[in-house]
Amino acid sequence: MDLPIVVGVDGSEPSLRAVDWAADEAAVRGVPLRLVYASLWERYEGVCLAEELGKPSEQVMAEDVVATAERRARRRQADMKISTDVLPEEPEYALVRESRTASAVVLGSRGRSGVAEALLGSVSVTVAGHAHCPVVVLRGSHDNQARSGMRGRIAVGVGDNAESAAAVRFAVDEARLRGVPLDAVRAWRCPAHESIEHGQLTGEAARRHAERAAEVLEAALRDVPADVEVRRRTVEGPARPVLTAVSAEADLLVVGARRREGHHGLQLGRVAHAVLHHAACPVAVVPQRA
Repeated sequence: MDLPIVVGVDGSEPSLRAVDWAADEAAVRGVPLRLVYASLWERYEGVCLAEELGKPSEQVMAEDVVATAERRARRRQADMKISTDVLPEEPEYALVRESRTASAVVLGSRGRSGVAEALLGSVSVTVAGHAHCPVVVLRGSHDNQARSGMRGRIAVGVGDNAESAAAVRFAVDEARLRGVPLDAVRAWRCPAHESIEHGQLTGEAARRHAERAAEVLEAALRDVPADVEVRRRTVEGPARPVLTAVSAEADLLVVGARRREGHHGLQLGRVAHAVLHHAACPVAVVPQRA
């Protein structure tokens, strides 16, 4: 059975933009769309309702939220199989549970204006860090319109093997489904102590680190099908700013999440956390199974 794409909706414009994106993604994948409103969401995130609901916030009921989201999805993909549900519980728990039977969970970013526009709500971060399937957070295009395929490429950040395999597979699938190239990026740095202790060998040390980055990248891509065009990029610098810069050229940035010993569920590393907050395009966080 095809697992649905689940969208967390809350009546806000960013969540309706997530519905647009998810409807297009479900159509490409040939899977159903499931729209979920966890009715305690407002307690955590506040409310900034979409004009499309057409009512004052005190008059908006949970049924209005999901009905509006369904109409939005129908306008985007008229023939899609869509289900809706209202869950009277905290959204992070509801959506993490939903992720057990989903092919992906899609959420809108919660930025409103100014500096806050770069930040996410606690629900998005929690779900991205603990979900059992990929979580896509809609960043970029803050005009509340989902625009698929503007740049014509998917990007994936290649980290250590332990956290990259699932992310690379997801990114390859996305590139194949959309018929676009894949940018595989590995950031590297020459540790400061090597430059300080062996100043005359700085160039040689940098060359070794660059070569090692290329080897890691090649190993991560060894199973990519021949019909997927891959652009391999090793970039000197910290992974967080490198991937944030790459996101400006992509329709989707894919990063991995790893399971840490002694922690419950998946936890976001610093790189995933940073790009979720600052990327210029939608970000997919893909869990690496233990």
